[in-house]
Amino acid sequence: MALDQVDVDAPEVKRGDEMSFWEHLEELRSRLIRSILALTAGVILVFSLGDWVFDEIIYAPRHENFITYRVMCWLAQKTGMENLCIKPVQFEMFTTEMGESFFKQTQVAIVLGLILASPYIFWQLWQFIKPGLVDKESKAARGFVLVCSSLFIIGVLFGFFIIAPFAISFLAGYTIGGVGGKVTLNSYIGYMTMFTLPIGLVFELPIIIYFLARLGVVSPDFLKKYRRHMIVVLLIAAGVITPSPDVVSQLLVFVPLYSLYEIGIVVAKRVYKKRELAASQ
Repeated sequence: MALDQVDVDAPEVKRGDEMSFWEHLEELRSRLIRSILALTAGVILVFSLGDWVFDEIIYAPRHENFITYRVMCWLAQKTGMENLCIKPVQFEMFTTEMGESFFKQTQVAIVLGLILASPYIFWQLWQFIKPGLVDKESKAARGFVLVCSSLFIIGVLFGFFIIAPFAISFLAGYTIGGVGGKVTLNSYIGYMTMFTLPIGLVFELPIIIYFLARLGVVSPDFLKKYRRHMIVVLLIAAGVITPSPDVVSQLLVFVPLYSLYEIGIVVAKRVYKKRELAASQ
């Protein structure tokens, strides 16, 4: 069941007995422990794969056979727009501190472990929230977990396959005064993290709008009124996320972000429509 199909004004029938403050804390502790265990399992799995994770995932945007470069060159051939065909810039990577390789591998393991465990963590979050909801709202549990997990993972994949190749090609190949061509491992991992994990969180925008609409903080009319302002904000965000001056790469970021905003408006409309229907009965 989708999130916008929840009857937010249904009679308040609680599931089970009321929990005391300490019981809520105990429940929260239990959910946190389970989430941490899932994260730990993901970290151990990623860490055990060692060089394979770096060669096939982390360093993948550096290789010319990366799927994004192949698709863009295919589009360039079909459309005759040669600028679409981009190639990765070759650059040397090095470390500046003792133990940097180990700590960066640990960071990568935590980030990828979090991504792998995210569906289970979202499920634990919902299981903590669900007892405080009415019966009809609790039926949306599966929808909540599926939508949140899907949007987060889609956002991460979007950042990895779309944003990272363009940004890395531009930043690694940019020189000033003849200085450039070398990249520290710390810098590379930091940018790869920034291009993926935060984008996954940004893709949760429709979920945020849904809950804000339920609380009455935003309305469909409010979102429509400030649509033009949001377009400017999203264009600026796309320019920041993709340092490349190429308009195509910036549009590749802007279009999905704006689409998420429009989806949020549709979700808000349905939430308010259900409120109005319930109020008229």
